[in-house]
Amino acid sequence: MTSDTKKKRVVSGMRPTGRLHIGHYFGALQNWVRLQNDPEYDCFYFIADWHALTTHYAEDTRLVPQNTIEIATDWLASGLDPEKSILFVQSQIPEHAELHVLLSMVTPLEWLERVPTYKDQIQQLAERDLSTYGFLGYPLLQAADVVIYSGEGKELFVPVGEDQVPHIELGREIVRRFNFHFGFNVNLADCNENALEYVGSKVFARYKEPWPGAKALSASQISELGMLCTLYAKEIGYANFLHEMGEYAGQFRFVDQLTEPAAMLTKTPRFPGLDGRRMAKSYGNAIWLNETDEEIRKKTKVMVTDPARKRRTDPGNPDVCPVYDWHKLFSPSETLEWAARGCRTAGIGCIECKAAMADNLIQWIAPIRERRLEYEKHPARVLEIIDAGSKTARRHAQETMARVREAVFGWEKKRKEVASGEWRVAR
Repeated sequence: MTSDTKKKRVVSGMRPTGRLHIGHYFGALQNWVRLQNDPEYDCFYFIADWHALTTHYAEDTRLVPQNTIEIATDWLASGLDPEKSILFVQSQIPEHAELHVLLSMVTPLEWLERVPTYKDQIQQLAERDLSTYGFLGYPLLQAADVVIYSGEGKELFVPVGEDQVPHIELGREIVRRFNFHFGFNVNLADCNENALEYVGSKVFARYKEPWPGAKALSASQISELGMLCTLYAKEIGYANFLHEMGEYAGQFRFVDQLTEPAAMLTKTPRFPGLDGRRMAKSYGNAIWLNETDEEIRKKTKVMVTDPARKRRTDPGNPDVCPVYDWHKLFSPSETLEWAARGCRTAGIGCIECKAAMADNLIQWIAPIRERRLEYEKHPARVLEIIDAGSKTARRHAQETMARVREAVFGWEKKRKEVASGEWRVAR
């Protein structure tokens, strides 16, 4: 099934902060690979380098290209396939920024200020100066990143966790408002006299007095009538407006210029870092996707465990132990049973449990690490892949922007009027 025939489209991205760890894999990449292998979905995955500036603009941004290559290398090593997914770089698609500008024209400021993560991140990143529009407006840029890949007849999904659902809901509100303003099409040029009389008496007289009658309308007045129809429809709602137009409702058409995105809730396994907190680069509690066997064993030896097991003879509870959470992802069922039983009965010590888990983690990570090392040897190939993906993504984005530009400004229509001489008549 080709991209053009698939009815569902998935769009998601990651900021280029450098190499990825196994938390990234289980939090996102595992699901991305699954979606690319599902014949129903057309997948667009991008490296969000503009988003890297929203919180890190004051740092050395020359690191972004290298970080972009690093993250792309990890994507390919993890199983993302450029033959099945479009892998690209956000800043290589200027249409993202153009749509962001147009969406910003209709987005109320308070909509951005009420995003739950806005105030939370300002508090968490108090050491940074985030009093910028770039930070306030990043959910709007996120919406543009997604809906720029609206396709006729295609559903649009964003795989997210529950904490990101408010961002998707904001995107839906913005798209709905944008479509409300620019999705209404009026065709009165071909109307007969009866239709113009009916529409004009309903609409023109509401705003302009007196109604001159259909016979006396000039071309410029017909154009003005069309604008007044749009104004009236916005006032009373498009459904009510079409009802009022009765048999002449066919002269009006509402077209969604952009597709409202939907959240695709993804269940991710509990996957704490080495210290029990969320795995994060800033915490220094991560295992990288290219980690060596020696480093894995060294790091996992000092993992936190159930605090109740202060001595080797103390029984523990595997359900509250981060090591057991990792066993669930990397170990076979018999090892899981051995670890759970041994923990509860103090039949095994934490050191034994960690060592068994590390063995299975090493076995799991080996093929990913091997593929990554191969791509590391050929960075030009990685660049070639994301450059090709960016060109493909841009073709889709350009199609959307051509449609959106015309809906907002109507330049093509105006050029045709000028070329045909209708512009001189209208004046």
